[in-house]
Amino acid sequence: MKVQDVMMRTPAYCEAGMNLGAAVELLWNRECGILPVVDAQRKVTGVVTDRDLCVALGTRNKLPGDITVGEVVTGTVRTCRAEDEIRTALETMAAGKVRRLPVVNKDGQLEGILSMDNVVLHADPGVPGRTPELSYADIVNTLQRIYGPRLPQIVKGRAAGS
Repeated sequence: MKVQDVMMRTPAYCEAGMNLGAAVELLWNRECGILPVVDAQRKVTGVVTDRDLCVALGTRNKLPGDITVGEVVTGTVRTCRAEDEIRTALETMAAGKVRRLPVVNKDGQLEGILSMDNVVLHADPGVPGRTPELSYADIVNTLQRIYGPRLPQIVKGRAAGS
């Protein structure tokens, strides 16, 4: 099974100059929890999540119209391609501890979103004697890795924070 078989092809997205009020309204109207941030060529440059926006609004002591997406964007973006195998995308999600991935083309331009919601809806319980393309076990294993504890990061030969 390929990412293109389960991805959402018409994702909501924004540009870095959008204010947080408009971004929250877009999330609300499109019933989603992530906005890929794109440049003028529609290349993904970052992402903002509903959580990012809530934390920014709760900690900046500014009105939503006075904060831009560019001020809170997460610059480290994990992506996948439409032609990737779904298990490869699940591995990317697990490694990054993320539940949603922008789907990009070879030029880095946004083509869609793959979310765990999409994946769950396409899971196959399987039948005896046949291995499903996407099993319940694949999904549960990925979610356990996403929600599991983060291991300490090593910084120049020592654990960060020590």
